[in-house]
Amino acid sequence: MVGGGQLARMTHQAAIALGQRLRVLAAAPDEPAAQVTPDVVLGSHTDLDDLRRAADGATVLTFDHEHVPGELLDRLVAEGVNVAPPPAALRHAQDKLVMRRRLAELGAPVPRFAAIETTEDLERFAELTGGPMVVKAARGGYDGRGVSLVDDLPQARAVVADYLAAGVPVLAEERVVMRRELSALVARSPFGQGAAWPVVETVQEDGICVTVIAPAPDLSDETAAAAQQLALRLADELGVVGVLAVELFETAEGQLLVNELAMRPHNSGHWTMDGAATGQFEQHLRAVLDYPLGATTPIAPLTVMANVLGAAQTPSMSMDERLHHLFARYPDARVHLYGKGERPGRKIGHINLLGHDTKDSATLRERAESAAHWLSHGEWSDGWNPHE
Repeated sequence: MVGGGQLARMTHQAAIALGQRLRVLAAAPDEPAAQVTPDVVLGSHTDLDDLRRAADGATVLTFDHEHVPGELLDRLVAEGVNVAPPPAALRHAQDKLVMRRRLAELGAPVPRFAAIETTEDLERFAELTGGPMVVKAARGGYDGRGVSLVDDLPQARAVVADYLAAGVPVLAEERVVMRRELSALVARSPFGQGAAWPVVETVQEDGICVTVIAPAPDLSDETAAAAQQLALRLADELGVVGVLAVELFETAEGQLLVNELAMRPHNSGHWTMDGAATGQFEQHLRAVLDYPLGATTPIAPLTVMANVLGAAQTPSMSMDERLHHLFARYPDARVHLYGKGERPGRKIGHINLLGHDTKDSATLRERAESAAHWLSHGEWSDGWNPHE
């Protein structure tokens, strides 16, 4: 697996149960996966020789991020390396403009968009949409980076000028008036078997996913099925092997629009580790190893995941002590920590809570977010005191 982050760390956990050994190409020995995996290659994902060392003798090469240059992956494929997802598929998760154009060709619902190479391109698009827009770097952005919400043309001009001056390809999209964000997570094997988990609601703050509710509350069966079918169709049309997350906007009118694609295990699927018959990390391994895919059936009517993000100021209380107090209040919390140092806004772990009734989503969400806030800040958001 190229990348030594938390996704590789959790994939390693799944590999153990399948009797597999996960080799990780990590940039440093203290990266999350490098801390726990015995087979570590230290190097860069932009260096062909390092990629070769990681792939040497491996059954398959896969990814915990999308940032490996496509031309290097093409070289590996030409040398006989089994790369999954293949480079031709992965480029749709690497380049937002390539993705938008291909999805439009396939008739998938997407916001109106345009490649922006000059100020005139921007002005023509602004005239077409007539409202606020989103300016995006075509490559390299994640967790809200490389994405700028602009309210008017002067703002857009300034953002585009900065990107173009830095040599970054740019696209503009209309700003969608949406009800919420959803995610349809699926997996596809090399011979085309597909599997879909329930569609979830994702809650974002400052471009970072903070909470996932599975299944998405108040989503009609018809809309949920349409989202799953769309994701499975895209996985097939693009030739994905492994897990594919299709991030969606649900508009105020109830329409679904594709926002982003990720061809790897995804934050919106962390709930599956405790809430589904087959978690996304095991499923990704099954897919890239060409095993039959596992059942995606939920094991509880409701699961809520809350990300643990580094606080603005690291608590003086140790994480071990914070865990002690968390379990005293929420003994049913399923905690997954990534072995990362704490810094503001950094994803350092997540918590899953399972519920017995989909009607309890608001209450379960409140508990999960309370637990995550405690682990982040070392203080209870509701002032709870176990000694009172």
